[in-house]
Amino acid sequence: MRQLTTHTPTDDLVVFHIGMRINKPWRPDAWLPTFFAMPPMLKELSRDPDSGMLDYRLLMGERGVTVVLWFRSADHVYRYANNNEQQHRPAWLAFLRRGHKVPGAVGIWHETYEIARAESFYGDMPTTGLARAVGVEPISSKRRTAGDRLQRRSSPRDVPVAKSALG
Repeated sequence: MRQLTTHTPTDDLVVFHIGMRINKPWRPDAWLPTFFAMPPMLKELSRDPDSGMLDYRLLMGERGVTVVLWFRSADHVYRYANNNEQQHRPAWLAFLRRGHKVPGAVGIWHETYEIARAESFYGDMPTTGLARAVGVEPISSKRRTAGDRLQRRSSPRDVPVAKSALG
C-alpha cells in the first residue's frame, strides 16, 4: 500500500534561502572562505534548540551552494544574524572585508519568506523538506487534494465576510 503523507500544520514558519555563487572560479582564495563559513553556522544552529532553526537542506549547484532553512520565526533568523557571539556576524564582517580585495569574486544572496499557510505532499518518500522540519502526518481522506490540505487551517482572514456586513 502506498504511503501518502503531509507536514504537520504549524502556526509560524519562516523559510530562509541563502546562497553563494562563484563568479571567479580561478580565485579560490576569494571564495573558499565564504564556502567554508556556512558549515560551522549550520552546526551551531543545529545544536541550539533556542536558535529556532527547525531543519535545513544543502543544495549544490553548478557554480555555488544554496541552503534552504526552516525557522520558527523571522525574529529567530535576525537574532542569529546579528549576534556578535555566534558564527554568522563575524563571518559576514570577514566577507565584507574580503570583498574589497577581490570585488565580484563571489556573490551572496538570501531570501526570507514568512509562511502563513503551506501545503505539501509526499508519496512513498522518507520524511523530507517541510515535513522533516515540523513533523509528518498521514493524508486523510478529507485532505486528499492540495486545495483541501491548504485550507485545513483557518484564520480570521480566511473567513468570508457576510454581504450584509459590507453595508
